[in-house]
Amino acid sequence: MSYLIDYQKYTLRFKFEAGTSRGVLTTKDTYFISIRDTQNPERVGIGEASTLPGLSIDHVPYFEEKLQTTLTAIQEGATLAHLDLQHFPAIHFALEIAFQDLQQGGKRQLFENDFSNGTAPIPINGLIWMGPKSIMLQQIKEKLAAGDRCIKLKIGAIDFEEELALLKYIRTQFGSEEVIVRVDANGAFKPEEALEKLKRLAELALHSIEQPIATQQWEKMAKLCEQSPLPIALDEELIGVVDRKALLATIQPQYIILKPSLLGGWAASEAWIALAKKHNIGWWMTSALESNIGLNAIAQFTGNLSLHPTATYQGLGTGQLYHNNIPSPLEVNGGWLHYRSHVNWEVGDITKPE
Repeated sequence: MSYLIDYQKYTLRFKFEAGTSRGVLTTKDTYFISIRDTQNPERVGIGEASTLPGLSIDHVPYFEEKLQTTLTAIQEGATLAHLDLQHFPAIHFALEIAFQDLQQGGKRQLFENDFSNGTAPIPINGLIWMGPKSIMLQQIKEKLAAGDRCIKLKIGAIDFEEELALLKYIRTQFGSEEVIVRVDANGAFKPEEALEKLKRLAELALHSIEQPIATQQWEKMAKLCEQSPLPIALDEELIGVVDRKALLATIQPQYIILKPSLLGGWAASEAWIALAKKHNIGWWMTSALESNIGLNAIAQFTGNLSLHPTATYQGLGTGQLYHNNIPSPLEVNGGWLHYRSHVNWEVGDITKPE
């Protein structure tokens, strides 16, 4: 089978200054891949290759060159299974999406399940971005008023006492049985101070903390996971890891968090899930600031999975971040991600090269 393949670079524009531990984001570049079967050119599969600076292993100056050579190889007959994309997980995932879309008719209906049919929305956490205390408090109030019952706060950017005050505010309004609270430190804590901070956070009946210390400190993270009264979830720690079994066996976290764009796609995510089940480790799926093309792929994949009972809230609420996102059937309402199957995709000309 032969293909016509194009790609287009696309700059997403945030609706606000998105504060992270790696700085403030106002724009984000992504790449849309389109694949057509030359025998059926009216059908087009669309994928998204999305990287994050300071986080993705493939956020490198020659990323676009690698993307171009990979697409050329496929157009000349290479298959995804025979391409060396271990160090380019975003490209691998984009091709997975595009080929799956093409196979299913080129309508962004990638999987047949209750979510993609519009009958079963996915529960999601409401994300609170880093910023001044007043701005974070405003976000919290808005999320709670909108009906979110799982809140995730990024911490580590402002004074720890102020962050504790924000968390205490939530607990004065809602008990732990009413609102689940997760926090994400993005590796901000120093190993020598982490346990004490985790003890103080645990007093507020939080669900879990993501990545309390920086990556590649397996023994120190393992000790924290053993001693912490607050469950720990690994996030950045999974990126670029070849020996998944060794990592989970050594650290033994309570949870892992899966970002397919950063881990290499659906197959890589399933491999992590299978190992997590063997070690009785919980997990949830999350997006990594993709456009609605990538978010849709992750959400529909999640709809296929048997969700872990202790972590049913997924991190899939990022579709509202951008001024110029791709119009889609995805809709967030009251802490749920819906797929409005009667709404059409508006992919415009993203399938055409610039």
